[in-house]
Amino acid sequence: MPSFDTVSEANMVDVKNAIDQTNKVVTNRFDLKGSSAKVEQKDRELTIYGDSEFHLDQVRLELTMTLAKRNVDVRFLDMGKIEKIGGDKVKQGIKVKNGIETEDAKKIVKAIKDSKLKVQGSIQGDAVRVTGTKRDDLQAAMAMLRKEIKDLPLEFNNFRD
Repeated sequence: MPSFDTVSEANMVDVKNAIDQTNKVVTNRFDLKGSSAKVEQKDRELTIYGDSEFHLDQVRLELTMTLAKRNVDVRFLDMGKIEKIGGDKVKQGIKVKNGIETEDAKKIVKAIKDSKLKVQGSIQGDAVRVTGTKRDDLQAAMAMLRKEIKDLPLEFNNFRD
């Protein structure tokens, strides 16, 4: 039976490149020169540092713009709280989401069932596998999911005939 997997994964190579590019821009920007503004990465955890909340906002804006240029959806970013480090210095943690959480997977399966298409959805770990008898039904399911699920950056891979 034809099938495909619905996943939500950020390209971490592009995220790393965007962080490097952001750090280069921040060190050369006139209003941020000489400050401790920077972005650090540990696996899927990003940390933005700044001398003030204004600097933090500028670095975050630069990071999101650079990610968008590299076709990394900013909906992958889960912004944390702004914390004071000492003096006026602040930092903010950002998590890069990976995979579809159980609640979101249930929402995707429910949307597939409510669509009355001749396809079935099943949760497989952090992905949702959609199977059907016809390739056209699967393509219609992809289009429906793109339209219905706006809060998740979905990708479709592992298409099998």
